[in-house]
Amino acid sequence: MAVAMQVESNQSSSDTYVEFSSNATTINSAVIQSRIRQSVSLQQQDAEMDAEDSQPVFPKLSAAQAAGNKIEYRRVRCPNHRYTPLREHWEQILTPLVEYLKLQVRFNTKTRSVEMKTSHHTADVGALQKGADFVSAFMMGFEVQDAVALLRMDDLYVESFQVTDVKMLKGDHLSRAVGRIAGQDGKTRFAIENATRTRIVIADQRVHMLGSYANLRVARNAICDLVLGAPPGKVYNNMRNVAKRMNERY
Repeated sequence: MAVAMQVESNQSSSDTYVEFSSNATTINSAVIQSRIRQSVSLQQQDAEMDAEDSQPVFPKLSAAQAAGNKIEYRRVRCPNHRYTPLREHWEQILTPLVEYLKLQVRFNTKTRSVEMKTSHHTADVGALQKGADFVSAFMMGFEVQDAVALLRMDDLYVESFQVTDVKMLKGDHLSRAVGRIAGQDGKTRFAIENATRTRIVIADQRVHMLGSYANLRVARNAICDLVLGAPPGKVYNNMRNVAKRMNERY
């Protein structure tokens, strides 16, 4: 009797296991369709939320629109000693200003200055300032190829200072300080330029430098050391070490 009850119980447990497994493996199409519709609705809700959270996109303003549809002017005076180089390199100066910056440029012979203004073709907001910096760099004595770098790169600056700002010198002492900066046949100036990747112009008592901020600082320190009386040989060694570190960095 006990054996029969155990057999019946075993049969009933096996039947229930079969029924459970069959119910678990059964695929209901209605449930799948409802889940697909639910996932599609969730995707639509996510897309709507992303669209609401995204920032609005506004069209880029031109230079004239940014200035309130007003024409902006800029004038750069030409020194007497740069009048002849300006006349010789006028085509090279005019090409990037007109074709690249879309500015209107002319040379006023009465005031001896280069005049620039924006137009409805000018797209860049800072085109007028870039053009003024480019012309000003040429008026300081830089070559056109070096001054054009101001239009192509944003991290270049022009720095100017007088020799007397470093140390009050007069007469022959001032002349010797300027001579130490330039060196024999310009060797010292070229060494500083090559080591610091800058461009230096020595105009009487003024020194103009063109380059990045970090390079200008190194070149300025070297020039100040020469003005204060440091021997050129010591400056050469420092510039050689600086050039080696810069080559390792880049």
